Amino acid sequence: MKSLLRNTLINSLSLFILAQVVPGLSIHGGLLNFIIGGFALSLLFLIVKPILNLISLPLNLVTMGLFSFLINAIIFYLLTVFVTSISITSFTFPGFSFSGFIIPKMFFNTFFAFIIIAFLQSFIVTFLSWLIKK
Repeated sequence: MKSLLRNTLINSLSLFILAQVVPGLSIHGGLLNFIIGGFALSLLFLIVKPILNLISLPLNLVTMGLFSFLINAIIFYLLTVFVTSISITSFTFPGFSFSGFIIPKMFFNTFFAFIIIAFLQSFIVTFLSWLIKK
């Protein structure tokens, strides 16, 4: 119970950070929708992800674990189905330039938006979990 509450809070905070950073993720409503989304995401990671990992084990072995990002994207798709106040749409990354390092302007369709959001969410959750353990 304690770990489910901790995962819910971490996922809620990661959804809030993602909604601020990624223009393709929109969560309509207030704090309650972030908590509901974090709880649903925690349940999906707890119940659905092990099943999908078991089914896709051969693909995960062939791609050396890169298929797990697609599994996370599928979980985010299921999140948008179950929690209707959360939506992920296509977006345009405006580009970035710093000290000669340039990332050009890019358009992400809905499929790649799910993958980018799944990647960023796993990075944010890992970072937040690391902060809590310290």
